[in-house]
Amino acid sequence: MSLENANGSLETAFQNTIATLQFGHPASNSFPRQLLDRLTSEINSLSRNEKVSVIILKSEGTKTFCSGASFDELLKVENEEQGLEFFSGFAHLLNAMRNCNKLIIGRVQGKAVGGGVGIISACDYVFGTPQSEIKLSELAIGIGPFVIEPAVSRKIGKTAMTEMTLTGHEWKSAEWALQKGLFSVLCDAENLDEKVDDFAKKLSSYNPEALYEMKKIIWEGTETWESLLFERAAITGRLVLSDFTRNALLQFKK
Repeated sequence: MSLENANGSLETAFQNTIATLQFGHPASNSFPRQLLDRLTSEINSLSRNEKVSVIILKSEGTKTFCSGASFDELLKVENEEQGLEFFSGFAHLLNAMRNCNKLIIGRVQGKAVGGGVGIISACDYVFGTPQSEIKLSELAIGIGPFVIEPAVSRKIGKTAMTEMTLTGHEWKSAEWALQKGLFSVLCDAENLDEKVDDFAKKLSSYNPEALYEMKKIIWEGTETWESLLFERAAITGRLVLSDFTRNALLQFKK
């Protein structure tokens, strides 16, 4: 199954009980709202698919895993309602990943910024490479990683999340991310697919009911996200209207 247009691409491939879900966008694998919605819908569909036991989440290309929200769409937000609607896209996606009854393996081949770090944080097990640097740069454009913060803090802790946010002008190395718990494994880029595939095959050989029960345990204590992430989306949706953010976004686009 493949869906592709100017708003990005989304493709799902099946091998036995493993589903590989790949997203892409010409602008460094960024996410316009439509692509966020399509990815969310596909994760929900795979969660209901009894023939699937494990999901691999990956992106196109070699340099960038995900650069977060689409700056073009951010500049089109004209009021708080539209801001809430846009940033709710990430809230819906993170909740879909959290509620998915399949384990999600992240394949992170390159850099991740902002919402991309949030998506990595919502995976259950993540493979990275030495090129998989990460950054939370939201403060630089006048907002903050409010929607993704619960997912990031859950993975790396509040202290490390704060460090990333307040030093958002700096890239954190893949080794740093591994030490903090964002990545489960680092491997060379040329071995990445082999390592991911081998691990997915191993997981898929286990009892699906046991995997589902383990997934529930992994995400215990996150039930408040059903409302919390949308409260955070409202904060970001308000801040994105500021003159500071408008000017910063225009500077980034130059």
